[in-house]
Amino acid sequence: MQNTSIEPQDTKLQKILDWIERTGNKLPDPAMIFFFSLLIIWALSWLLSNFEFSEIDPRTNAPIVVNNQLTGDSLATFLANMVKTFTGFAPLGVVLVAMLGVGVAEHSGFINTGIKRVLDRTPQFLLTPIVILVAIVSHTATDAGYVLVIPLAGVIYYAMGRHPLAGITAAFAGVSGGFSANFVPSAIDPLLQSFTQSAAHIVDPVIQINPLNNYFFTSASSILVILIGWYLNDKIIEPRLKKVPIDGDPEDIPQFAEVSHKERAALRWALAAMALGVGLLVASVWSESSALRAPNGELASFSAPLMHSIVPLIFLLFVIPGVVYGYLAGTFKNSRDVINAMSKAMDGMSYYIVMAFFCALFISAFNTSNIGALLAVKGADTLRELALPASVTIVGIVLLTAFVNLFVGSASAKWALIGPILVPMLMQLGISPDLTQAAYRIGDSSSNIITPLMPYFPLVVVYAQRYVKGTGIGTLISLMLPYAITLLICWTAFLLLYWSLGLPLGIQSSYLYAP
Repeated sequence: MQNTSIEPQDTKLQKILDWIERTGNKLPDPAMIFFFSLLIIWALSWLLSNFEFSEIDPRTNAPIVVNNQLTGDSLATFLANMVKTFTGFAPLGVVLVAMLGVGVAEHSGFINTGIKRVLDRTPQFLLTPIVILVAIVSHTATDAGYVLVIPLAGVIYYAMGRHPLAGITAAFAGVSGGFSANFVPSAIDPLLQSFTQSAAHIVDPVIQINPLNNYFFTSASSILVILIGWYLNDKIIEPRLKKVPIDGDPEDIPQFAEVSHKERAALRWALAAMALGVGLLVASVWSESSALRAPNGELASFSAPLMHSIVPLIFLLFVIPGVVYGYLAGTFKNSRDVINAMSKAMDGMSYYIVMAFFCALFISAFNTSNIGALLAVKGADTLRELALPASVTIVGIVLLTAFVNLFVGSASAKWALIGPILVPMLMQLGISPDLTQAAYRIGDSSSNIITPLMPYFPLVVVYAQRYVKGTGIGTLISLMLPYAITLLICWTAFLLLYWSLGLPLGIQSSYLYAP
């Protein structure tokens, strides 16, 4: 049989990829990384508490003192506050509430049917940008992009006479490569913001960061990701695949399932319900005396109730059309089915809850010990002495994140680990938490599609093997590498341009932090 594999021939590249895979597999689970980090913080706090430091704590204007976390009083306080530390962990509540609404929309079939209808009605010449657009928007439904959009893109490309692997790679670039490029608010926004705010509190305990602090930038970034993906897929990837024959078993190749009349009608009513909800929200905030505005009439002020309602609004944005669709399409028969959909969404969050428990304890000890403040001030002093331009520092954050992502795939786990160091350190240099978070999101998203340790990477390989049996991890990486490199370069340049023009990153975001 003819060899259909397009594995990269560069043995050095293959050795690097093998080393990355071996090293990543040896790393502990992220939850255990936080546990071990907690032990390290305790040990360092005991050691460093014996030294005096000249660095000034920006919160107290006094020299930084490292608090020993291994004293009897500290350990007693740690145990007494353990439950409160966990339940008060900011990322926990915001993610779970948002996912309750997304779970209803996903398990009712509302999101799946909407994606199918968009792709089914797309002209062939616009197929690639629409696939990437739908893949980007699918982030709002967490795993829907991986389990629905990517395989569906392969089916549609195959049905249209185009190479199915081109469809799979385009969708993969949108779902994972464009993970932080979305004009629809999703659970990832308040999730990262909550970690950023916790990290910023190391320097300023009262600073407030909006959940949509990167919204304008990520919305604009979605256009950039679509254009890059469109060009690369149609001009580079798909022409390369012309020499790769499709040798999958015809019986194993999935077929495109038509949306039934009942599902189309349910989708129309669900979208109407969503539009009505958005209209009511706009009407409710239109008046300057609206209860959702701040006392002075401002809508985007931190004191405005609307700004504290972003996560509940995300919940309602998905739960209302999800319920309407479910009842009309027949996937929901009664209220018990709606609750079951929420329960299934929470089933998928069980691991996150476990990780959040250890992460909350680690961050609490990190803050209480004052090691975070010490690292921030010392790191800022070092960078200040190097006198590097701010743009070089931002590029460094992007590259550091991309490298760490090769070993730790979880976006929240990585940010929980490095955020408490980067955010306060760069605040000391006048770089806002919003800008640091935006740089982190670029590095994380751009490298998602080339790390075999990303949980869904093997699943995408399986999708591709349905059409080309010789597809392997190296095959997929070789196809996705142009996306990753181009996104990393162009997206970073876009952030620097965006920043230099003084454009707002998001709602209530700033560039310079003035203590």
